[in-house]
Amino acid sequence: MFLISEQQSEEVNLITEVNKNGGKDTFIEGVFLQTNLKNRNGRVYPMDIMENEVNRYNKEFIKKNRAYGELGHPEGPTINLERVSHLITSLEKDGNNFVGKAKIMNTPMGNIVKGLLNDGAKLGVSSRGMGSVAQKNDAQYVQKDFMLATAADIVADPSAPDAFVDGIMEGVEWINESGVIKAVEIESWKDQIRQTKQRQLDEKKLEIMKSFFSKL
Repeated sequence: MFLISEQQSEEVNLITEVNKNGGKDTFIEGVFLQTNLKNRNGRVYPMDIMENEVNRYNKEFIKKNRAYGELGHPEGPTINLERVSHLITSLEKDGNNFVGKAKIMNTPMGNIVKGLLNDGAKLGVSSRGMGSVAQKNDAQYVQKDFMLATAADIVADPSAPDAFVDGIMEGVEWINESGVIKAVEIESWKDQIRQTKQRQLDEKKLEIMKSFFSKL
């Protein structure tokens, strides 16, 4: 068995709901898991295997309020409580997908997520699990030993490393020499992303996003 991480949704919906105390809770919602198609990593998750695992995950984690997810994507399957940002509250089948909903928690990482979302940042979700694969034709098929560590970590979009800083560059006309952010600083951020190793990419982009918002 080995660690299997998949980018499932490049953007999630932001939802605000009034709680029983009259306050407001922040949720994200979107496609958390996909089956019966070859994903960008060349893997296929058969529906029967994923459905069985989702049933277990619902029973053992979601219904017991311990289906945590992290901000960023760690290299191992263990949930790091100091990096928890959200609690997955539902995961339901919708065609070949499983649509999930997660409450953003009042943790240090959760508050970073709220700040990023409220300021218009684009975030996605990525699943993390353990399992084996078998090659068939041009794809790797996930086997019956697959187990979810979490249905969703919150990540920046790893399929487009420059997407965030490119978005900042679109507003370069309001970034001038008297401003707090200069074009040269943005170019430096781009260089940092290009030079960062893939396994460290999410944390680097999060670091840059935090730096950007701290200067506004």
